[in-house]
Amino acid sequence: MFPANRILFTFLFLSTLLHWGCNPSFVIRKSAEGIEVRESGKKVLFYQVRPKTVDGKYERAGYVHPLYDLNEGILTEDAPEDHPYHRGIFWAWHQILIKGQPVANSWVSEHIAFVPEEVTTEHDHKKAVIRSALVWKQIAGSDTLADLVREATTITIYPATTQYRAVDFNIHLLPLADSLAIGGAADAKGYGGFCWRLKLPEDIVFRSRDTSIVPQETAVPAGPWMDFTGAFSNSTPSRESIAVFSAIPYPGPEQWWILRSKNSMQNAVFPGRVPRLLPKEGWNLQYRVIVHDAMIKQEKLEYLYQQYAGK
Repeated sequence: MFPANRILFTFLFLSTLLHWGCNPSFVIRKSAEGIEVRESGKKVLFYQVRPKTVDGKYERAGYVHPLYDLNEGILTEDAPEDHPYHRGIFWAWHQILIKGQPVANSWVSEHIAFVPEEVTTEHDHKKAVIRSALVWKQIAGSDTLADLVREATTITIYPATTQYRAVDFNIHLLPLADSLAIGGAADAKGYGGFCWRLKLPEDIVFRSRDTSIVPQETAVPAGPWMDFTGAFSNSTPSRESIAVFSAIPYPGPEQWWILRSKNSMQNAVFPGRVPRLLPKEGWNLQYRVIVHDAMIKQEKLEYLYQQYAGK
């Protein structure tokens, strides 16, 4: 190689290294409202930090909306008219009790406030991470009565492939009051836990492993992951899919799911209608959301689940 060419090659090589070091594929933008994550210029998701309401009701904070598909189409809804307390990807329960007595409802945000404590972020070419700490507080009128739960949530976003992107949710709930219990709806539906409110298309299809699942009024048993396929957005003419993996507290051999084909949320049910005491060490809930192009076969989703769950 001639000296001039060698110098040019070295310059280009060093310039590339500098470009990689100064311009990671993920970009995190912070605002008073929350945190937006982009990858290679495309929006991935927004994490809502500041508490917000719907006309002074249904306070919510610490959730994801919007969640975007691989082409920046919006997949989730926040405060839809039919259920204004639904909010993107969220986790909530109807029953919060102390010593057996109901004190708050985080599902419709009655007698509860969500107070952000700290939010930090980090990112490189391998992932983007949001770490959020907030406290659930019991409220009566304008009075704060008690600290209920400290929530520490980590959201990890991985680089998109040509077919999919993975987003992990690790949610730790630590009790701040003695004998605190959490449960889903007290009726036969028992819904509560990790939820996602999608912009449901007319052609929505539900599958778990190699089986089509038909929604029922009450929860249905299926495998540890559920795939939702349909024409979710106008960003692409083809159908898209969102798969949700339940790792912890998935007990096996079945996970119970609340599924809805119209005007509602979807839910990986935990713990169900009967409240459970939150142990002193808390609960550690783990889920993965896979946004994909609907071309992935069910066998590949099963492989991705096994990889995620470490089985």
